[in-house]
Amino acid sequence: MPDYLDDLRLAHVLADAADAATTSRFKALDLKVATKPDMTPVSEADKAAEELIRGQLKRARPRDAILGEEYGIEGTGPRRWVIDPIDGTKNYVRGVPVWATLISLMEAGEGGYQPVVGVVSAPALSRRWWAARGHGAFTGRSLSSATRIHASRVSRLADASFAYSSLSGWEDQGRLGGFLDLTREVWRTRAYGDFWPYMMVAEGSVDMCAEPELSLWDMAATAIVVTEAGGTFTGLDGRPGPHSGNAAASNGLLHEELLGYLNQRY
Repeated sequence: MPDYLDDLRLAHVLADAADAATTSRFKALDLKVATKPDMTPVSEADKAAEELIRGQLKRARPRDAILGEEYGIEGTGPRRWVIDPIDGTKNYVRGVPVWATLISLMEAGEGGYQPVVGVVSAPALSRRWWAARGHGAFTGRSLSSATRIHASRVSRLADASFAYSSLSGWEDQGRLGGFLDLTREVWRTRAYGDFWPYMMVAEGSVDMCAEPELSLWDMAATAIVVTEAGGTFTGLDGRPGPHSGNAAASNGLLHEELLGYLNQRY
């Protein structure tokens, strides 16, 4: 089985370059921001970071395909890099430091493409998380300065911390009732949003999180970090991995209960 460590090292190099590009424009008074057709914002920094990553990948991995939020799919083959140049653009453009570059390598296999490498780099928080299939999940400043992370062992909802992004998506899907019932059963809820709650599930500081509508580039990197930390990452339909258009992540012990509540429609 391939060890993917060379790919992981490359993902860190890509994240270093993206961090430099995004932090240089964070809180810039002349930052240019446009609205995409789906009514979400995109900044010049999103585009610049993705262009930078794509350029380096074309040189370092010319045979691999690339899928990014801003410029779509390019290339074909069994290996595909998936990029979200800034996850949390709304935070980024408002000066909120909770945003990250997400970089994942996915490989074709049984059940379609699956993430085998993931890096989540949040430079404004001075945090980075990463994982490669079969090697566990880590956080730290670099590969040489890292701490292995593990999901929690909390097994009762009454003791669990649950994180989410917002209420409107759950309401739009008719899932708000079950969502609110879950919030009444757990010990603590917080709306951290975007990539961060998944990393906290991986670290064991949060026990569950979920979002009702996501794209592949939002999930590929976070999914492998969660699973390599011993957690569970599925869609709301229970399908493993980042392919369901939504996500539920947990320490594994609480996953069935999490899905049970979030699939109640009333």
